[in-house]
Amino acid sequence: MGHGMSFADAEEEPAVEATPNLDVIMNIPVTMQVVLGSTVMPVANLMKLGRGAVVKLDTNISDPVDLIVNGRIVARGEVVVLENEESRFGITLTEIVSPTARQPRVKGA
Repeated sequence: MGHGMSFADAEEEPAVEATPNLDVIMNIPVTMQVVLGSTVMPVANLMKLGRGAVVKLDTNISDPVDLIVNGRIVARGEVVVLENEESRFGITLTEIVSPTARQPRVKGA
């Protein structure tokens, strides 16, 4: 004879709502970067760079920039000049990358 319990014999436990407490993680620092573009060059050319040198990037001015958090692209946006601070830049987010599509940014790409 089996001594197992059936579902009907088990006491019903009240359903517990799984509402996460996000306050626990809100103060965790993360590294955020905005990547305008990249380039590859030999060390010899890098050593020749000086003040005022222009480095050509692999992106066009109209291309979106990547917003990267802890090494993963989470959004894309456009570079803007901040209204009240003409010497500072910011970005306007134009696309949030879905969590399933978030890939690490490949260095040099």
